Amino acid sequence: MGKNLISQKRGKGTSVYKAHSFRYIGTVKHQAYSEKEKKDRITGTVTDIAHSPGHYAPIAKINYEGRKTLAIAPFGLRVGDEVSSGINAEIKDGNVLPLSSIPEGTLIFNIESQPGDGGKFVRTSGGFARVLSKMQDKVNVMLPSKKEHTFNSQCRATLGVIAGGGRTEKPFLKAGNMAKKRGARGKLYPITSALSMNAVSHPFGGSSSASKNGPMIARKYAPAGAKVGSIRPRRTGRGKGRKR
Repeated sequence: MGKNLISQKRGKGTSVYKAHSFRYIGTVKHQAYSEKEKKDRITGTVTDIAHSPGHYAPIAKINYEGRKTLAIAPFGLRVGDEVSSGINAEIKDGNVLPLSSIPEGTLIFNIESQPGDGGKFVRTSGGFARVLSKMQDKVNVMLPSKKEHTFNSQCRATLGVIAGGGRTEKPFLKAGNMAKKRGARGKLYPITSALSMNAVSHPFGGSSSASKNGPMIARKYAPAGAKVGSIRPRRTGRGKGRKR
């Protein structure tokens, strides 16, 4: 008899995998360009810095001349500070500018993948990217993973470093705190090792299959209950002797 994979169980939508999105304070992204912002800039005031269960970073509530928006808070931002957004905005932490207007070497975050999408890259607490070089209509940025990525020069980004750095350094101390963290995003917790299960519960379970040096690649035509382990891996092993 087949057994559902984790992804299949999650897609079914049971309470174990439901994120409590009704507790989220809203969508955090760059607002659509206004006509004034396209030509010059607009100025806003930080009215509050809040916590959202759906985000690891603090969220700043900003009022841009009557237009309220949510933004990822940079380190050092306070209630009452003024921030700007636009082509001619000042080079200051918390301001939003297109990559074409940001000097090389500047630290940035919440970078748009395509102009106008609101920001997709570098959004977790303590994260930042760095502008490396500029071309005619492209900008090279070094991401937190140290990989370089090329963006459209019209993509917007926020200047500074995301607040909340060092979050992962604090220990959870007890399993209940970890359960609440995972449950806020619809993640299964605790996770039992497959090797610790009985043979009827998982293909890796049982005392006769506890060897940890065997292949972990699922068969190509394995049924749903047996398709576990490395499913269509790009590569396996430690990679010794592979061509660079």
